[in-house]
Amino acid sequence: MSNQAMFRIWRGDSSGGALQDYKTPVDEGMVVLDAIHRIQAEQAPDLAVRWNCKAGKCGSCSAEINGMPRLMCMTRLNQLNLDMPVIVEPMHAFPLIRDLVTDVSWNFEVKKTIKPFKPRSPDAADGTWRMQQEDVDRVQEFRKCIECFLCQDVCHVLREHHKHDEFIGPRYFVYAAALEMHPLDVEDRVKDLKDKHNLGYCNITTCCRQVCPESITITENAIIPLKERVVDQFFDPLKRFFRIL
Repeated sequence: MSNQAMFRIWRGDSSGGALQDYKTPVDEGMVVLDAIHRIQAEQAPDLAVRWNCKAGKCGSCSAEINGMPRLMCMTRLNQLNLDMPVIVEPMHAFPLIRDLVTDVSWNFEVKKTIKPFKPRSPDAADGTWRMQQEDVDRVQEFRKCIECFLCQDVCHVLREHHKHDEFIGPRYFVYAAALEMHPLDVEDRVKDLKDKHNLGYCNITTCCRQVCPESITITENAIIPLKERVVDQFFDPLKRFFRIL
């Protein structure tokens, strides 16, 4: 690893800005967030960056590194070509606040639009429920989400087409799938997924799965099963025939 590396960091706010170069020493074992902190401490004390745990579990330090949405704390410098400038930018799918910090509050508002968990009545005399372990295991994967919003950032419907008013994005399809597939849940969200949340906009490119730091199988295990539920309920010709009857 080189003893010096060049970092090209976005500086500015919603009114405008530009990439600025900072050359800084790097050491073995460093991650991008370490370098950003060193630059902040030694060269740019006004550099705005959001972070918390530095362990890949809080989702705070999301950014775009050489054009790829990633967690800065989980991107090791020995994975990058330090002969070239390391370009660090804020997420593109959300409004910029300053430097590397974006306003992700839209995501929390979107979550409120999804029908909450509605459990079925207890099926045991002691007021508890019985369920199969395989049904429990099916939704456990979705609970790993740390809400880093990298999947939202890479989604072309939000990033390029700016459909924030019509589309909830992969993170919240995962959330909806966790509810829809829960063995105790009896709420019906399929019509909302079709008409309100516009699941049909997703063309399952798997880009969201590729950037997930928790390796959640977003496309195959969450989005595609939800699409199948929409098709079964609204587009199955036999079911449509019987509804007419």
